[in-house]
Amino acid sequence: MRYLLALLLCVVVVSVSSCRKDFETLPSFGQLQFSKDTVFLDTVFTNIGSATFNLKVYNRGNKPITIPRIALENGESSNYRLNVDGIPGKTFEAIDILERDSIFIFVETTVDINSVPDPLYTDRILFDNGDNQQDVDLVTLVRDANFIFPGKDAISMKIDSLTLDGEPTTLQGRFLTDDELTFSNNKPTVIYGFAAVPANKTLTINAGANIFFHDNSGLIVDNGATLKVNGTLAEKVTFEGDRLESSFDDVPGQWATIWMRAGSKENEIKHAIIKNGIVGVLVDSIGSSSSPTLTIENSEIYNNSSYGILARQAAITGNNIVIGDAGQVSFAGTVGGAYNFTHCTFANYWNNSLRQLPAVLINNFFTFTDENGQETAETRDLTAANFINCIFEGNNDFEFLLDRLDGSAFNYLVRNSLIKFNPTSEEIRNIPEMDFEGNVFYRDNIINGFADFRDQQNNDFIIGQDSDAINRATSSSFSFDILGVDRSNAPDIGAYQHIEFEEEE
Repeated sequence: MRYLLALLLCVVVVSVSSCRKDFETLPSFGQLQFSKDTVFLDTVFTNIGSATFNLKVYNRGNKPITIPRIALENGESSNYRLNVDGIPGKTFEAIDILERDSIFIFVETTVDINSVPDPLYTDRILFDNGDNQQDVDLVTLVRDANFIFPGKDAISMKIDSLTLDGEPTTLQGRFLTDDELTFSNNKPTVIYGFAAVPANKTLTINAGANIFFHDNSGLIVDNGATLKVNGTLAEKVTFEGDRLESSFDDVPGQWATIWMRAGSKENEIKHAIIKNGIVGVLVDSIGSSSSPTLTIENSEIYNNSSYGILARQAAITGNNIVIGDAGQVSFAGTVGGAYNFTHCTFANYWNNSLRQLPAVLINNFFTFTDENGQETAETRDLTAANFINCIFEGNNDFEFLLDRLDGSAFNYLVRNSLIKFNPTSEEIRNIPEMDFEGNVFYRDNIINGFADFRDQQNNDFIIGQDSDAINRATSSSFSFDILGVDRSNAPDIGAYQHIEFEEEE
């Protein structure tokens, strides 16, 4: 009992002593040190809150100090918000720092661009006052934008999950009004939820326009509707997430997809960059090779957490396109369809997780569970899977696969292409459609050649002077590469003509 009383007394003493300040401090004397002299909060959209940034304040001395005052120069009217050592506010008094210790200051902002004289919004954090005053600058760029929200007229849309065989899911969104059917380059467009193009309407996106999507947001082209993306070589159209901080430049899965529903028609994407979504472009419904559901040219699709393009019984024509990293497949042409690609580069070096599928997958079937609980497959005609002057590369053993199920047409032609195919599985090696030597549907291809990409880890798939793709393409009607370089004489395989890489110093 005496031991327990003594132990309890010790606990009480420790608890009391830990709750009171039992050390003396000196004023800071203007000798604070900071982890940075300017906190750049990157770019924010008007009236949309920023991410949280931090500043570390150091006491390098041998004695505890007290900072008499920490405050924003613009005081309570400042659009910045601080949290000093766990306490939110804009002005703080008597902040202690132990010897050879530090504190964190966290900074956020929300700015209405109409309330500030300059889109480059600044303030300062002031430490102490008089001759001992020190400061750290705060800087952020505020961008005006056109915002599209679900609003009171929001509708629920049921679509398949953004995987090959997922369950239906409900998405919140609304149809665009007539005065919203042109996205200009005057201001960025920021979309919350799903914005849908109504039947018999066309959404036109002008050259140089920037489209930003909030988390779990996307664009839907409904049955009978059309999307026209009119980028140019000089003014590309970009689709990406709405987190503008540099740390989000290459984060996949920030938004959902551009979804062309069954029955959408005459969709065109020219000179676009589509990146950091779940599925870059999801295309449904069969068209015809003469009138494809989607024509996509001179465009780049990168860093999507599932697919670059997922096509389901669709008709797509692609010329001079690059589809890079994707968590599952760069281009999947599934459930049959008609696919015609010329001078395209499919290169998947995804390293965020294990990827089991190749960069390009083509099949003519889908599976479902019948009323008896049995998994059943049905086939659909693959009327065309034509790849001319294309590169299939990546960090898997094989990056091109034709997966046929008997029961419907399966038409394909691959010629003058560079194909990585070195599977360890004998079953895959022995697929008849993957017989490059004894199959008349493969012509003049290079198997397991060297692509010589400039920087494959950063989705830079320009080829160099050591590439096996140089001068190996067959002539086509596409006389210029994705960068506008003339390829009318001695064309290279892929979306790019080769260049000579600069040597690193």
